Amino acid sequence: MQTEALRKLVFEIQARKTETQTIELKRAEHGCPTRLFDTLSSFSNQDEGGVIVFGIDEKDDYKIKGVYDAQDLQKKVTEQCKQMEPSVRALFTVCDIDGIMVVSAEIPGVDIADRPVFYKGVGRLKGSYVRVGESDEPMSEYEIYSYEAFRKRIRDDIRIVENAKMQMFNKNRMEDYLTSVKNERRNLSENVSENEILELMGVTCDGAPTLVGLMTFSKYPQTYFPQLCITAVSLPGTEMGSIGVDGERFIDNKRITGAIPDMLEEAVEFVRRNSRTKTIIDENGKRADKNEYPIKAVREAILNALVHRDYSIHTENVPIRIEMYRDRMEITNSGGLYGKITIDALGKVHPETRNAVLANMLELLNITENRYSGIPTMRMEFLNAGLPAPIFSVRHGEFKVIMKNGYHTGSGSITDAIMDFCSVPRSRSELISFVGKSRNYVMGQIIAPLVESGRLKLTMPDKPKSSNQRYVRS
Repeated sequence: MQTEALRKLVFEIQARKTETQTIELKRAEHGCPTRLFDTLSSFSNQDEGGVIVFGIDEKDDYKIKGVYDAQDLQKKVTEQCKQMEPSVRALFTVCDIDGIMVVSAEIPGVDIADRPVFYKGVGRLKGSYVRVGESDEPMSEYEIYSYEAFRKRIRDDIRIVENAKMQMFNKNRMEDYLTSVKNERRNLSENVSENEILELMGVTCDGAPTLVGLMTFSKYPQTYFPQLCITAVSLPGTEMGSIGVDGERFIDNKRITGAIPDMLEEAVEFVRRNSRTKTIIDENGKRADKNEYPIKAVREAILNALVHRDYSIHTENVPIRIEMYRDRMEITNSGGLYGKITIDALGKVHPETRNAVLANMLELLNITENRYSGIPTMRMEFLNAGLPAPIFSVRHGEFKVIMKNGYHTGSGSITDAIMDFCSVPRSRSELISFVGKSRNYVMGQIIAPLVESGRLKLTMPDKPKSSNQRYVRS
């Protein structure tokens, strides 16, 4: 970072008055902070890395207080960097702002094969951190394992399931699969027995069913893994816990079980059954029904969750979750992004596949194309439907897809009502009372996006957290 870039960053921090996903502030006017390990770890464990800025006091309105000794500070920070595994190599910048010295330490993100970066003094399990917003949080045991699994190429999908019986497999599905293998994999069509095909294709291992063989062909795999299923709920409001007009917590609530092909179809039907339908009359007077969510995109999202979820022992007690709210649907599965893919690259590059054997099985059963077309298909379906693009996120080892149905963007929406309400300046408490939802939901999910888009403005923009802050229509 150049000196002028650091100066600009300091002024931006003072204007925003907050730390971020990639910015950490530390006081250092009386000495070097003694515990930087959690931030060094969390920044190193994210692709974009991060910057630690020394010399700003966030507790004193983000004033520039400076550092006690720029040279000694760099030396002692470097000493802490060397206590990480692998060692962190910080890039320092020193800047004089009105006679006060400020120092930044840029912490690069490390390659996924070298993660997690952790503090050697307490070990990998206690010394690994992940950045969440403006805070450093300890990694879960599963998050740490996921890096180990990728580095060591652990194949959880083809682990043997003890005591599983192939007599309980769906015979018709198995016959279709074997026929497809012989047709599509010609080198397996001659002089190879069916038992050998099952071994070579990962359905069995040493004659016993593998986990994905069981999940694909068993009549009821939940006998062995009760939680490798899908829980689906349709809710009356826009957040969990909302109560409907008749006091109901759920409009529909179902545990979906069976083999993966069966769960896929039943889950899609659940969404279809609980979706609202809009009737459209075209210019020729022809009537057509429009689904709340593009069903083709819904199927792709559920299929992705089933194929790409983590099947390790760490997550076998966590089902896939489908939650249908008034304004959106969320589909969540265990297992973050696998390999070196990033959220921004989803659908643009060919990622590594966590469960390659399972993906291959479902391709031969004509359930998936296995051509990395799922996310582009989802985006195109939502675009054609005139809806916001799906949002993908990863947190604490879970992958989530959020599909919005346009509830807050159409005529008569809550957004329009708020804009009318804010024709005169309104306080936070007035807005929360007006919407009738929780403070976090109203301010985080509704008001913040309106401010960011410029539709609402702050009456005190230089003091965004002030209790006297008001919001008014631009």
